[in-house]
Amino acid sequence: TGKLSLMTNVIRDLVEEIELADQVGLDIYAIGEHHREDFRRYRQPEIVLAAGAVNTKKIRLSSAVTILSSIDPVRVYQQYATIDALSNGRAEIMAGRGSFIESFPLFGYDLSDYDELFNEKLDMLLEVKKQTSLTWQGKHTQSVDNRPVYPRAVQDDFPVWVATGGHIESTIQIAEKGCQLPTPLLVEIQKLLLN
Repeated sequence: TGKLSLMTNVIRDLVEEIELADQVGLDIYAIGEHHREDFRRYRQPEIVLAAGAVNTKKIRLSSAVTILSSIDPVRVYQQYATIDALSNGRAEIMAGRGSFIESFPLFGYDLSDYDELFNEKLDMLLEVKKQTSLTWQGKHTQSVDNRPVYPRAVQDDFPVWVATGGHIESTIQIAEKGCQLPTPLLVEIQKLLLN
C-alpha cells in the first residue's frame, strides 16, 4: 500500500503542476514517457495530460517525448486528438526515439530494428495526421485498408514535433518530412562541455 499511495500522490501532483503552470502563465507543459522505476512520474503522459487539460485554459500540453518506436502511431494520434478536444485545441505531440531503451523489450520490439521502427512509425503518424481515412502498408506496423481514424484533432494544423539527440543525418531527415524540431538543451550543453 505504501508504493500504491506514493504512485497515486505522484500522479495527482503532476495534474496539480499542470494547473499551477497554467495559472502562473507558462506557455507549455510537457511530460516525457519512461518505463523505468527511477522515473516514476512518467508512465502514461497522455492520461495525465488529459486530466490536466480539463481545468486549464491557456497552457499548451505536450509529450516530451512519446517513444514512437514502441507504440502504435494510430493510438498516439487518437490519444493526443482527444487531449486536443479536452483542451480546446492546445495539445501537441512530441515524438522521439527516447533516451532509454527499456520500452523495446517491454513492448516486444527488437533493438536491431531501431531506425526502421522509428522511421516507419513516424511516417504512419504523419499520414494519420494528414487525412481521416488511412491506407497503409506496414512492415513493422499494421497494414490498414482505407479505415477512418477518429477522433480528429481540433487544430487544423495539429503540431507534431520530433525531438532528436542532435544527430545531423536524423535531424535532416526529420526536417525534410516537414516536422517541427525543438532544439534540445541537452545537446547544446554537451557541445559546450566537449569544446
